[in-house]
Amino acid sequence: MRANNKRCGSRQAGAESGGRTGASLYQEITDRIIAELERGTVPWVKPWGRARTGLGLPRNAATQRRYSGINILILWGGVIDRGFPSQNWLTFRQALSLGGNVRKGEHGTTIVHADRFVPKNEKQRADTDGDEPQAVPFLKRFTVFNVAQCDNLPEHLYAAGEPLPEREMVPQAEALIHATGADFRIGGERAFYMPGSDTIQVPPQPAFFHQIDYYRTCFHELGHWTGHPTRLARDLSGSFGSNTYAREELVALS
Repeated sequence: MRANNKRCGSRQAGAESGGRTGASLYQEITDRIIAELERGTVPWVKPWGRARTGLGLPRNAATQRRYSGINILILWGGVIDRGFPSQNWLTFRQALSLGGNVRKGEHGTTIVHADRFVPKNEKQRADTDGDEPQAVPFLKRFTVFNVAQCDNLPEHLYAAGEPLPEREMVPQAEALIHATGADFRIGGERAFYMPGSDTIQVPPQPAFFHQIDYYRTCFHELGHWTGHPTRLARDLSGSFGSNTYAREELVALS
């Protein structure tokens, strides 16, 4: 077990919470996903990041059950944004029950549990009318913490997921990229084509969650590269959200 002199954070910060439900919670989750889409940080938009583990399905470290539905996207976002080395998560109470604690000052990640219930008046109505009672769906919020935010847990719970692989060459893909004559710059955390300098920038291959995504990204940017005035002379001036930008993205994706 890992020992640390810092004691557990406040129960208020970490305990499961029913909190606000209904429309406000739906809107909160929707806004969060939209924000990640706009930043390009969800794995199918930006298949690389600071995460130090492959993007397997997140799981509850206490029960070993995998999270599902929208919670997968939420927890993936947490791993990517904060560079956690593990896909294992716990509630505040689960950390305590395992002999550990959430470190003071750590901020949890809100996930949701969807369920249904039959209100008492609906049961009465159904009995009166001879109908089946109609269940009402609801969401309940929970706060979870990555095991990297906890101390004193059993050592096996800290085990990192499969490490990101080193660079793997795909000869055919490398040959095609070389044959284009495009000026590739490898490095940084962004992928883009710069028309002014006629250069392509992509992160190094080990930064990608799956090796094939490195080449997919290279060929996507090569799609934009073909629009240079000396090649197919497409309009590359569109800003994000414009029709011109959307049309150019469709070209690069096709």
